[in-house]
Amino acid sequence: MQKNVGGFDRTWRLVGGALLAIIGMAALVGVVSIGTIVPALLVVLGVVFFATGVLQKCVLNRLVGLDTYRGEEAETDRMDEVSADRPS
Repeated sequence: MQKNVGGFDRTWRLVGGALLAIIGMAALVGVVSIGTIVPALLVVLGVVFFATGVLQKCVLNRLVGLDTYRGEEAETDRMDEVSADRPS
């Protein structure tokens, strides 16, 4: 599977996933009282979001056809443009 998560999407997944997992764990150990099912779901969702941000691959994005990953091609194109603007 090709990478399809990048940019703001990746940042949101890394930060949001970590926060969801932390809040879920805090609720599971008793720091916050919101039951047991909701915290367990928060932990699972947090881990999934964080993992998709780290791996930069998301099955749901692939099914929907969403691709926010720019990849090495975009970086190579940018470098070519910069070198073309410089005088030799």
